[in-house]
Amino acid sequence: MKQHSLELGTDAAVEAAEASPAAKASWKDFVQLTKPGIVFSNSLAVLGGFWVASKWQIDWALLLYTIVGAALVMGASCVLNNYLDRDFDVKMARTKNRPLPAGKLSPQVVLVYGIMLGILGLALLWFGATPISAMLGLIGMFLYVWVYTAWFKRTSVWSTFVGSFAGAMPPIIGYCAVTPQLDAGALILYSFLFLWQPPHFWALGIRRLEEYRAAGYPLLPVVKGTYITKMSIIRYVVLLVPVSLTLYLFGYVGLVYFFVAAIMGLLWVFLALKGFKAEDEEMWAKKMFIFSVNYLTLLLIVMIINTAQG
Repeated sequence: MKQHSLELGTDAAVEAAEASPAAKASWKDFVQLTKPGIVFSNSLAVLGGFWVASKWQIDWALLLYTIVGAALVMGASCVLNNYLDRDFDVKMARTKNRPLPAGKLSPQVVLVYGIMLGILGLALLWFGATPISAMLGLIGMFLYVWVYTAWFKRTSVWSTFVGSFAGAMPPIIGYCAVTPQLDAGALILYSFLFLWQPPHFWALGIRRLEEYRAAGYPLLPVVKGTYITKMSIIRYVVLLVPVSLTLYLFGYVGLVYFFVAAIMGLLWVFLALKGFKAEDEEMWAKKMFIFSVNYLTLLLIVMIINTAQG
């Protein structure tokens, strides 16, 4: 009875949010819909892929088209993610104040906004960079919006794994804007970001476990528990270490990157192992999440600085 009342209250909140006028909206709400933090970090991944392929022979106009186009495509994906997730967002403390569940914008406006950003971003990649970079952007959008958000996120414990196929696109969009082919460098970059995502997101899932459970997301820690999730995290982080080092072994980056990647990777493995003895799982998960963000940011910056010269 209590659960039924909660669902009725949630449905009423969703209906009230969608019926609210959009007059309260500001430009900041439109920016927030794009999830600027995610767009920034993924744009850094685009830049990393671009720089590795360029080998310091930078075409600045091409770089501008690539970064802006990719950022618009990623922003569009996040806007459409907000559109599809509005019924779940209203149930979670972390997301209930977003523009859609808060009633600041109507779903129709958000849908049109997301589609327009996507079209503009894909056009910039197609005409300003390369057709293959635009196609990769389109594939990434499709996987993230329709396969991950609309399907697996709501129905399957495999959602994070499936979402990683889309989330790993940014570096190869940048790479293929310079080198229009999926060679070894592109595949290594893709594998690197693919393996990084599940442990990053599962750490957030453990930290916000009760929120995800209350919202009804079949996330791995919700369905299988934190022990199974920690085991899965270990598998990905351990595999990520050698994959991250192959960029050096194939001659794409220098020795500085090799040592930074090795040290940071081993630190992440150590921190992940500590999770099995953690008395405060939420605090451990918070540290894991923050470390994962810093790990990716640092390695991308070092990757750019220490890219092998052509």
